[in-house]
Amino acid sequence: MSRDPMEPVERSVSDAEAAAHGAQADPGVPGAAGAAGVPDGPGGAEAPFLELLARGASVEAYDRPVLLARAEGLPAERIAALEHAKRLALRVRSELEGRRRREAELSALFETAHDLAGLRDVDAVLQAIVQRARSLLGTDVAYLSLNDPVRGDTYMRVTEGSVAARFQQLRLGMGEGLGGLVAQTARPYVTDDYFRDARFRHTTTIDAGVSDEGLVAILGVPLMLGANVIGVLFAADRRARVFEREQIALLGSFAALAAAAIDTANLLTETRSALAGLERAHEIIQDRSAVIERASDVHDRLAELVLRGGGVHDVAAAVSQVLAGTVDFTEAAAAPAAALETSRAEGHAVRHEDDWIAAVTAGGELLGALVLRGHPGLDPVDQRTLERAAMVTSLLLLARRSAAEAEQRVRGELLDDLLDARDRDPRVLRERASRLRADLDATHVVLAARLEADAADADQEAAARRRLWSAASHLAATRHGLAAARDGGTVLLLPLAPGDTATELAHRTARQLGTAVHEAVTVGASAPVRGPAAHPDAVVAAYEEGRRCVEALRLLGRCGDGAAAEDFGFLGLLLAGDRDVAGFVERTIGEVVSYDERRGTDLVRTLDAYFACGMSPARTKDDLHVHVNTVAQRLERVARLLGEDWQSPARALEIQLALRLHRLAARIPN
Repeated sequence: MSRDPMEPVERSVSDAEAAAHGAQADPGVPGAAGAAGVPDGPGGAEAPFLELLARGASVEAYDRPVLLARAEGLPAERIAALEHAKRLALRVRSELEGRRRREAELSALFETAHDLAGLRDVDAVLQAIVQRARSLLGTDVAYLSLNDPVRGDTYMRVTEGSVAARFQQLRLGMGEGLGGLVAQTARPYVTDDYFRDARFRHTTTIDAGVSDEGLVAILGVPLMLGANVIGVLFAADRRARVFEREQIALLGSFAALAAAAIDTANLLTETRSALAGLERAHEIIQDRSAVIERASDVHDRLAELVLRGGGVHDVAAAVSQVLAGTVDFTEAAAAPAAALETSRAEGHAVRHEDDWIAAVTAGGELLGALVLRGHPGLDPVDQRTLERAAMVTSLLLLARRSAAEAEQRVRGELLDDLLDARDRDPRVLRERASRLRADLDATHVVLAARLEADAADADQEAAARRRLWSAASHLAATRHGLAAARDGGTVLLLPLAPGDTATELAHRTARQLGTAVHEAVTVGASAPVRGPAAHPDAVVAAYEEGRRCVEALRLLGRCGDGAAAEDFGFLGLLLAGDRDVAGFVERTIGEVVSYDERRGTDLVRTLDAYFACGMSPARTKDDLHVHVNTVAQRLERVARLLGEDWQSPARALEIQLALRLHRLAARIPN
């Protein structure tokens, strides 16, 4: 209450005195001093009523002096004086009772405030508040409900005078019942007949509880903390009743004390919790000073790494030294999936068996993970150190990505110039390539790559193509080659290492790109191109050959694979841009031809006769005029040179074509 609690009592007393003096002085009031000759003083009309006031008689007793006077037949003036004195006496009695009531109320409020000042048990203080409110208001029941912000409802905290178990255990939704109206408006509300009052929302649960308790008249006042309602204090009767303003104000005073008790208890709880936390923090600081020093050390090391342009593995090495363990940076696919996802979602390092996983993320994108191995008992400060290292790693990866993207664009522009602007100066092309650590005078292979997954919409398809281009650019950078997005796919120009083949390079590239983008990637490779800088036309032709290989792989159902024209046998003659007949013959029967040249044997002629005789050894020996065992021995030698499957339909067809091309080539003069 904002006003002085003594104010109502003082005002009531002064009003009574003023009324008494006014009645004595006003000559227009019957029975006033001097009127009709009625004497004042103990022997006058006031005397019997003063005796009644002195002994605290009941209201009914004040009618007796008037009734006796009428029975004795006293003059009308005397009876009028007695009537006037009775009214004055009743007014004084009422004022005295009000004063005593206010003194009792103030005493109860002071006692409650005293309880609050020495608060030890908030439940005991709230119980005392409810008990005193019930006693002073003279109600059958008093109770207090509090809001539960966690569950979003309100519940009975304290009851006094309640006899119904269901009523005592009520949990009500916010905005329901008279209490809900009080909570919504933050104002007191009173009803003299609960079940007939339509100002608030009735519910089956509340009405059943109120009915069990038998309540009729209910007064509710809000418990306020600042501008927030935290609960409601109620006084209720099991009969119809009108609550006076003074009673509403009194219950509001108790509600203010109850709110203060709850607030004080909360503050005490928070203070105790804060003190406990400070004590724990002090203990941690004392016990972990060495850990903090390590954290400071790793901070300095990481800052130095960033300033001098270190890499992610340098970060892992620095953290390994500080944490006295083994820290590795791994790609996202190589880390435990569940732990990695938890770390990314929570933003903290998480334990996985005996290891700790810290996700390396940037803008929601998962870039990899730092893994601390074999260190299950990680200190919280060391855990934070690992998390900070993951953050630094993400910054380094982003910086490296930005530089890589710029380099990718430059590599793509150079390859576009090779494919489109064939009149470029070779010297300029070589200089541009050298800045990218690429050697365009070496032998290269052109590879066409295509994604095989069907995208749900245009945006997903564009995103998939960007991932493919990014993966291809990264592969080109690591292999000192070039990559560019082209014709809905990606084209790469990669150097061919000594001993490597276009087929092996195509297989390897398809596998690496598919792993990087997590989708099937089909790769077609051209025949080797020597000196691309000096032969841009050859690069263009090689690109078309690679594209035809991709289409051939698709038609053959080999999506997600890699191959070169040489892998398709005689079909490769159609795919190859230069129709490499000699190359086809060499790949198909070159081992047999070389064996004949070295040993002076007739394996090629034997093969010709064997196929011409319908693959019959008996007829072949007649055609060659040799023993059948000789034919068998020669065919065994062929099998060792060409492979055991050389007589399969597909291989036999290619071998026969190669034999015919070999014969034709021998007849054409050089």
